[in-house]
Amino acid sequence: MEDHSRDREYCLNLLKEFTKSDSLLKHAYAVETCVKAYANKYNEDEVYWGNVALLHDFDYEAFPTAEEHPFKGSEILKEKGFDDNFRNTILSHANYSGVPRDTLLAKALFACDELAGFITAVTYVRPNKTVEEVEVKSIRKKMKDKAFARSVNREDIINGAEALGIQLDEHIEFCINAMKLNKEELGL
Repeated sequence: MEDHSRDREYCLNLLKEFTKSDSLLKHAYAVETCVKAYANKYNEDEVYWGNVALLHDFDYEAFPTAEEHPFKGSEILKEKGFDDNFRNTILSHANYSGVPRDTLLAKALFACDELAGFITAVTYVRPNKTVEEVEVKSIRKKMKDKAFARSVNREDIINGAEALGIQLDEHIEFCINAMKLNKEELGL
């Protein structure tokens, strides 16, 4: 069976086959953007890392419960020939999966997942709705507002940066800058 882990077009088509929501597609692109930037920083395989990030939630619309996501997605990826490392990294992004985050990629995916969503949410409340207006201090301020983007787990953002061994402000700035470089695709 062919290995599609480094074929972005294949992964993108798979994402779009299962994900119809524009906001969830944009979330996948945002997480991909941040994770690829970390791959570049750590001199890792940007395509592979990006594809893991691109597909981390691809099954969420079809299987939104904790009993199913990301487990059903992992089964689908296995059927399509994705290797254990690829699938385990995706499984590890869910705190409840029981799969440890024991690779740099797994830590980066977890660290970028909630933060990318939060940066997007903050962007949408800026006057011109552009990521160019988003600063670390605005992210930190909104993190304290429990009513804002309440579905975003602040602890995961904090723990993600810690697991990468990076100061939270540095992690936030890194992801904002990555998203600025890809703002057209992200619609930000």
